[in-house]
Amino acid sequence: MDVPLPHLDRPFDYLVPAGLAEVAVPGVRVKVRFAGQLVDGWLLERVDASAHGGRLAYLEKVVSPEPVLAAEVAGLARAVADRYAGNLADVLRLAVPPRHARVEKEPRTVPEPAGTEPAGTEPAGTEPAGTGPGGGAAVAPRRTVPDPRGWRDYPAGPAYLTALADGRVPRAVWSALAGEDWAARYADAVAATLAGGRGALVVVADARDLDRLDAALTALLGPGQHVTLSAALGPARRYRAFLAVRRGDVPVVIGTRAAMFAPVARLGLVAIWDDGDDLHAEPRAPYPHAREVLLTRARLGEAAALVGGWTRTAEGQLLVETGWAREVVADRATLRARTPAIAPTGDDPQLARDPGAATARLPSLAWTTARDTLRADAPVLVQVPRRGYLPSVSCADCRTPARCPHCAGPLALPAADAPPACRWCGRVAAAYACPQCGGRRLRAAVTGARRTAEELGRAFPGVPVRTSGRDEVLTDVPAGAGLVVATPGAEPVAEGGYGAVLLLDSWALLTRADLRAGEETLRRWLSAAALARPAPAGGKVVVVADGALAPVQALLRWDPGWFAARELAERRELGFPPAVKMASVTGGADAVADLLAQARLPDGAEVLGPVPADQDRERMLVRVPRSRAAALAEALHTAAGARSARRAADPVRLQVDPLSLF
Repeated sequence: MDVPLPHLDRPFDYLVPAGLAEVAVPGVRVKVRFAGQLVDGWLLERVDASAHGGRLAYLEKVVSPEPVLAAEVAGLARAVADRYAGNLADVLRLAVPPRHARVEKEPRTVPEPAGTEPAGTEPAGTEPAGTGPGGGAAVAPRRTVPDPRGWRDYPAGPAYLTALADGRVPRAVWSALAGEDWAARYADAVAATLAGGRGALVVVADARDLDRLDAALTALLGPGQHVTLSAALGPARRYRAFLAVRRGDVPVVIGTRAAMFAPVARLGLVAIWDDGDDLHAEPRAPYPHAREVLLTRARLGEAAALVGGWTRTAEGQLLVETGWAREVVADRATLRARTPAIAPTGDDPQLARDPGAATARLPSLAWTTARDTLRADAPVLVQVPRRGYLPSVSCADCRTPARCPHCAGPLALPAADAPPACRWCGRVAAAYACPQCGGRRLRAAVTGARRTAEELGRAFPGVPVRTSGRDEVLTDVPAGAGLVVATPGAEPVAEGGYGAVLLLDSWALLTRADLRAGEETLRRWLSAAALARPAPAGGKVVVVADGALAPVQALLRWDPGWFAARELAERRELGFPPAVKMASVTGGADAVADLLAQARLPDGAEVLGPVPADQDRERMLVRVPRSRAAALAEALHTAAGARSARRAADPVRLQVDPLSLF
């Protein structure tokens, strides 16, 4: 039942009236009477008898005869709920989009299989396509294995495609080379999976990546062989695409995290691109991560897996070190030939030539690189970690951070001619005076993308300057000289690649109070550096940072595997995820203490905290060895159920494997 109460997180038995016997099939939406109210539910299974000894009520209604909940997805949802100490109803709400009655009534169209041989000519060892729950072709396999040419830069790449085409279950962690057409490589993997007679599911972080992958799959497979699933599609389009998958009309699904539960028939491959992007983490309970959901599907359904990106997360490294997956990387010779020239500004040779490079925002190396690139009629990408104009200001006299007189939030300057305003409450502080010294002049504490674009426009007069960020994200930029100032994740693709990439304000990324600060910094740097022209074409990358720092060293050598192994080793030593399992318990102090007192935590559990959380709440962390992860989730869910049963008023939020620990 769709009831978000932990103590009711279990199946309930109901009788099926004779009038609903034909339409009440597993997977349909139903309405039942519970506690005097009519509630929504899912029909999970039909059995001849019930183990319940009491009186059973009847189903009130079958909402739709469409069996939208596949048995495989129902089992997956239960496993995800158990892993994250959540409720099955919450996971099913994420797995199945809301019903759209008009879409269900539309005439069904089944696309023609692409790239298949005539009937009766299947190669030996290739199974014919099965049928989906709606009677359509569950998988329409391509009978031609894709050319592995694009994967030949990676010694294990062609073998990975061959294993997919043979119907095996290879699992890989892939580190892409600079300038790699990652979408085309994923399309190759999908085509190889279809050649083996199985379906595929690929999850990306955002709409730009989704558009790129959509174009690559259309070019390789032809139209109508895949659908996109994304919350941005709108209710009707999303439900239409979902039904096409559920009915078995298409064998391939791509999408954002909304697609991670897509009911692909005969699923043979689950893949995720850039698994370190925090957009893959679901912000609604029970807060599952797309990578973990897909890996759970691979384990439960015996499917292949592909975890790829420019960088490698500590979680990806753990998959490699435990032997669950194999790394797919290029050899050093290929790496050197493909990687653009990368130089830091804070190493000894640069400091000897430019002593001010240690404190300058745009050291001479970065400035001359940009100037020479623009003179060569090539575009320059400038990555700035913060959006806005001056997102943080301080007193020009005593350097005290400027705070809002009303809510104590940070003040910012939205434009050159605008008064300071609070970033929290939005109030304008035109008459601001420093509470420490009384000064009224403000200086920049942090420089944003818009201010950077303004400064570069003055430094390079006559050169067009474009910005790409939250307000307007550019997809691509034309060839020719020009400056592009972008925040991380909003970097547009340049035709032919960027002649130079400048990575500014590295301190803003590296000094964040976050366990993943170094990992996230390297991810953002590599994502931008990958857009530069390869070394033979003269591409250059300048990072304004000390060359001795570990993330900078990994960038210089383009070796995310080394950095991920280093991170994982340090986290093992300190007892941080993913080397251990952690759960956060957030709420009022009394509510958190009550839940932890009721929880029968497994042996070896450590309770850390409390630490302050938002809205006058506190947060406790519970740490256990990875082998006790299931016991920890069960203990927390049971304790939450006990509080729910006695109707405890103060809610508590449970998060297993939270992205942020601080």
